[in-house]
Amino acid sequence: MTKILSVKNLVIKFHTFDGVVHALNNVSFDLQKGETLAIVGESGSGKSVSMLSLLHLLPMPPAKIENGEAWFYGAGKEPVDLLKLNRSGISKIRGGKIGFIFQDALSALNPVMTIGRQISESTMEHLGLSHAKAKEKTIKLLDRVGIPGARQRYDNFPHQFSGGMRQRVMIAVSMACNPKIVIADEPTTALDVTVQAQIVDLTKELQKEFKIAVVWITHDLGVVAGMADRVLVMYAGAPVEIAEAQDLYANPQHPYTIGLMNALPSVKGHEDSRLTSIDGMPPDLMEEPHHCQFAWRCPYTFDRCWKEIPQQIMVGENHVVSCFFDVENRRPRGHV
Repeated sequence: MTKILSVKNLVIKFHTFDGVVHALNNVSFDLQKGETLAIVGESGSGKSVSMLSLLHLLPMPPAKIENGEAWFYGAGKEPVDLLKLNRSGISKIRGGKIGFIFQDALSALNPVMTIGRQISESTMEHLGLSHAKAKEKTIKLLDRVGIPGARQRYDNFPHQFSGGMRQRVMIAVSMACNPKIVIADEPTTALDVTVQAQIVDLTKELQKEFKIAVVWITHDLGVVAGMADRVLVMYAGAPVEIAEAQDLYANPQHPYTIGLMNALPSVKGHEDSRLTSIDGMPPDLMEEPHHCQFAWRCPYTFDRCWKEIPQQIMVGENHVVSCFFDVENRRPRGHV
């Protein structure tokens, strides 16, 4: 597979009145053309911050990118570092080459503009279409994402749509300009289970149809089980495990990933079985990390965990984990 995005050593801090928040600590990952990469983790783990920073959507200040590169290979013949682009440069990519599906469609859509105009303006800006052609393309796209009576609803405002329909409009906005990548930031969180499944299925269909790479951000491992090619698990601002989806679900190697798996309900469970929770609380991100951030909550902690920050190591083909303990063999790594 061919790489479309490569993020290396991304460090982001928020300089607040109360102190410095270490939001991201050396985040690195690759995204291949046409694949679905799921980024999972609990609230505050840095999932959304990492993606918003690539498109310059974080408020600066208080946010500041202290270090890192984000090479995008879909802007032309030569790759570009998204983090180094000026306002004009990122505006050409944001919405054009990289689409974004926000979590709250009602807040993301302009309440005083019709949904047709919001989509059409993007195609006129990035694709150079005339107003008439942009309108026809928008109507076809609204019909494709499942908006009934697309031509009549072209002139409707966001508040005239249900939550599920608004999320379909957001998908249309993100894919209007035939992007190389679509970032979906927890797009099904506020929807009921049935609509969630519809949105997931629609995204998968459009991804195959338009050959788009998708980054799916979520806190729910159950949602991505049937759609992700690879999964990146984040904790306290850093990746702790990256693996192909089937491998991760069959053989999780980080204690945090195992904890997330054990918290998933199973249809095969016994009536008296209980879901397990991860003991303790996430670390205070206002303290600069000097050791494993999961040490406070990990059942396998030993001396080294409190002295060093674990680095990524290969534990299998395309399977990377940041942990000093070998959970499979129940012993510290490197210990014979």
